[in-house]
Amino acid sequence: MYSQVENGAVVEAAVVDGDVWLTTAARTVEIPAMWLRDNATDALSRDTSSGQRLFDIVDLPADVRVEDAGVIDDRLEVVFAPGSHRTSFAIDTLLGDTARIELDHRSERSKTLWPQADAAADLEPVAWQTYLENPAPALRQVVEWGFVLLRGVPAELGQVTQVAETFGYVRETNYGRIFDVRVEPNPVNLAFTGLAITPHTDNPYRDPVPTLQLLLCLHNAAEGGDSGLVDGFAAAAALRAHDPAAFEVLTRTPITYRYEGDGTRLAAVAPLIGLDAGQRIREVRFNNRSMEVPLADPARVRAFYAAYRTFAELLYAPAARLNFRLGTGDCLIFDNTRTLHARTAFAAAGGRHLQGAYADLDGLSSTLRTLEERTR
Repeated sequence: MYSQVENGAVVEAAVVDGDVWLTTAARTVEIPAMWLRDNATDALSRDTSSGQRLFDIVDLPADVRVEDAGVIDDRLEVVFAPGSHRTSFAIDTLLGDTARIELDHRSERSKTLWPQADAAADLEPVAWQTYLENPAPALRQVVEWGFVLLRGVPAELGQVTQVAETFGYVRETNYGRIFDVRVEPNPVNLAFTGLAITPHTDNPYRDPVPTLQLLLCLHNAAEGGDSGLVDGFAAAAALRAHDPAAFEVLTRTPITYRYEGDGTRLAAVAPLIGLDAGQRIREVRFNNRSMEVPLADPARVRAFYAAYRTFAELLYAPAARLNFRLGTGDCLIFDNTRTLHARTAFAAAGGRHLQGAYADLDGLSSTLRTLEERTR
């Protein structure tokens, strides 16, 4: 059977060896019978309220096949055997690339990389009121660029959690729902001193690591204490391009990240650069204060330290670091699995007080998708 689909192309459906072949003038797509049966959305296959499957894979015949198929009104009508289960699928969904693999919002494929800070310097801060009226552009910037700076947020104690709750949920840790970044008399972390902090990601000793961090400036009159961001994905991509052997070492060597203090004992094992199943960059864990390199074969240890140094030089390069100063009411939201943050040293006398919170990318991405779907 034939039908005109949305793009004007004629589609023909044929059954070949139990699978479906969809043919247009431009291409032919083979769709396995098991995939079709598993992805059926009819009322016998999916709950009408939640959309969740009503069957397990073992409930389907191992030899399921398509007995008959045709195109009617821009839908593929299918009858399966054994059992004669009948269902249908939207043709444009089956022919669209999104039907095959949904883009992982965590991997480098969905990012705009900025190996030089100048590339990100033109991103304007977003006014708090503008954000509240339409959060989607700011949230999209976090996904694509790795950070956004909100300006004019109420500089009130606890407000940082309210910012997080506009798009997701606060991740509570041993530091609490909120942590204060200021000089403490007995600091459990170097962040709570006036020392300079080199580019790093937070909490690499957790599994899973908090994927988002928020920092709200309540007061900053100190001399020094300027902030900096570095695109860890861009640095990892540059390492892969210019020194693939070093890149492989850092993606394959497990490192122990450890935190011990204030009655807490945390440890996680992961490489500095994490990849997805397609070998794309998906995560960077870089924190010289908490990593422990295993004492292994001397050649492997030397290779690791050489690769580690090369990667660090890329991350610490002045041109890679986006520098700025947080003022009262500025709230920085950034991807803690990609964007390294840093600060210059500051004198405690002037006063510098940030409040931070952790959240996660899945909540932000869910909110972003919902907002963007409403405007389509």
